[in-house]
Amino acid sequence: MRRDQLEHIIRAAADITKETDFIVIGSQAILGQYPDAPVELLVSMEVDLYPPAKPELSDFIDGALGRDSLFEKTHGIHADGVSPTTASLPAHWEDRLTPVCSPNTRGATGWCIEAHDIAIAKYAAGRDKDLRYTNDLWANGMLDFETLTERLRNTELKPTDKPHEWIEGVIRRHQRLHDTARRPRAQASSRAAHAAAQRSTAGPTDAPGTDQGQAPRRGRDD
Repeated sequence: MRRDQLEHIIRAAADITKETDFIVIGSQAILGQYPDAPVELLVSMEVDLYPPAKPELSDFIDGALGRDSLFEKTHGIHADGVSPTTASLPAHWEDRLTPVCSPNTRGATGWCIEAHDIAIAKYAAGRDKDLRYTNDLWANGMLDFETLTERLRNTELKPTDKPHEWIEGVIRRHQRLHDTARRPRAQASSRAAHAAAQRSTAGPTDAPGTDQGQAPRRGRDD
């Protein structure tokens, strides 16, 4: 999904419900904080949203913009009208929302949850696709371990969610995996920088094929 497609769904939801503000949860909320998010985070063609002032109108969003609707058949994207209790989110998530509002939304605003809040909701759901998504967030450097663990401590999990200890264990496993993957890249970058520094400090008499104090031999192409 692209940012303009998210904006299209926000505009269409406003047309259907006559509301102007929507909370956007789920994977495509990442387009609020990261409008040019990596493609692996944009696989889903579904936007989960609801109007906070009248969440009961989500049923109308489902009917008009949902899966198998004329809207989806026409545009290749669809909306899932959800409720305020659909996702398990950390306390004060509302303070971290990113607004999506442009001429394309025609006055409506989609308020997208922050990346760490998306991750906590995904870990709580714990499905294979959710863990693939959180893994991709880590791989793209969008998550911080301390922030995640603090958010988890401040999340009230539902009975249907994965237990706290399980989520914490998966977060630690993902952190170790990506710390290990980053270490060789950092070492290679450091070695390359060191080599470049050595080359930059090499004097003219250090040029290959020359003797100290002598000018380089000129080849036929000189």
